[in-house]
Amino acid sequence: MANVTAAMVKDLREKTGAGMMDCKNALGETAGDIEAAIDWLRKKGLSKAAKKSGRIAAEGLVAVHVHGLEGVAVEVNSETDFVARNADFQALAGNIARVAVETGTTEAEALKAAPYPGGGTVGDAIANAIATIGENMTLRRAAAVQVAQGVVGQYVHNAVAEGLGKIGVLVALDSKGDRSSLAPLGRLIALHIAAANPLALDSSDLDPAIVARERAVLEGKNAGKPAHVLEKIVESGLKSYYKEVCLLDQPSIHAEHTGKTIGQAVKDAEKAAGASVSVKAFVRYALGEGIEKQETDFAAEVAAAGGQI
Repeated sequence: MANVTAAMVKDLREKTGAGMMDCKNALGETAGDIEAAIDWLRKKGLSKAAKKSGRIAAEGLVAVHVHGLEGVAVEVNSETDFVARNADFQALAGNIARVAVETGTTEAEALKAAPYPGGGTVGDAIANAIATIGENMTLRRAAAVQVAQGVVGQYVHNAVAEGLGKIGVLVALDSKGDRSSLAPLGRLIALHIAAANPLALDSSDLDPAIVARERAVLEGKNAGKPAHVLEKIVESGLKSYYKEVCLLDQPSIHAEHTGKTIGQAVKDAEKAAGASVSVKAFVRYALGEGIEKQETDFAAEVAAAGGQI
């Protein structure tokens, strides 16, 4: 049996809201596997967590840049939040996003080798910023969306400057329709994505492993029921899950779309656009998601600094 530590129990409690002993039992039953323990608790009905969100720990900025029918989002990390308010760092993040659009490059290592405005490469610019500002910085990731016709909508949450903030969203709307009506629609959908954090466009776009995991949880929670009843319960549960995590199935957060899903809102917008409208892709970057910052014991640090330990 795995050695279940207090820190592991604390982590599981924070992720699920379950009781301490339930968390300890779950970790014991799953050999200390946090993800498996989350599912174990859900199957027992002891956790309300529908999906795990990555802990936001890293600092820096998310930058988005749209040019014509293509948009790029990049995440540039730093050690402290103070750097996000530094004009040089803001210029660096914004320029990297523009370079990504201009070169069509989103793979991190290739993007670092791309030419940077004023000379050198993106990698050189990052190294120079590290030397100037005095903090370690990394280009973590980049992603692009594009359409052959239509618009790319964008939204930045907690913006510190144009196109720079804590959450950046891009959404690609494919349509031959009126761009003046498509642009505000794109922004509304991007704002919805920032708030609702969908995992995929629709159920067919979901990672099969995610669907299989959700199915297993539903089957575990309803174990013992007749097969034909169990299947109906599982399918109903999956439909509810899709409404939570699939963009086109999610209820819109906007008052003007009250009672409608994003898919229905897009369909309604076709009349004003004068043509069919299709959501082709989206990107949502939240600063530091999935990166765990090392937690330190401040009291221990002070004691160590004073030579007490």
